[in-house]
Amino acid sequence: MKPFAQDFEFARALGLQMVERGDGRCTMAIDVNPQQHFSPQGAAHGGVAYSLADTAMGGALTSLLDPEQWCATLEIKFNYHVRVGEGRLTCEAAVLHRGKRVANIDAKLYQGGRLVSSANGNFAIFAAPGSK
Repeated sequence: MKPFAQDFEFARALGLQMVERGDGRCTMAIDVNPQQHFSPQGAAHGGVAYSLADTAMGGALTSLLDPEQWCATLEIKFNYHVRVGEGRLTCEAAVLHRGKRVANIDAKLYQGGRLVSSANGNFAIFAAPGSK
């Protein structure tokens, strides 16, 4: 399986954590806290859940790619179902279809055992720079 480098500054700043990854699936989590993640309305900023889903979806797809392949988000349809508050937010992402150049990935986000958001996205698959 291709390694997945989640240790980059944006992921560290948000607090994204890898839980499990492989075979076209990826579970990631974040411990939402008011000081770091809340909007002025007293709930987690929508970008927190979106960033978690986007990263987990990329993790799911890269678990299927060859080392000389990369992927990038083309589009994501994101649905916010209920308020996300303080506590652990978990995202489960799974590749639904992988074509030669585009993959479709589904994600579900849970907090306290409750579905709080869902997403579906298309990701481009392309040769890594410098690969043949």
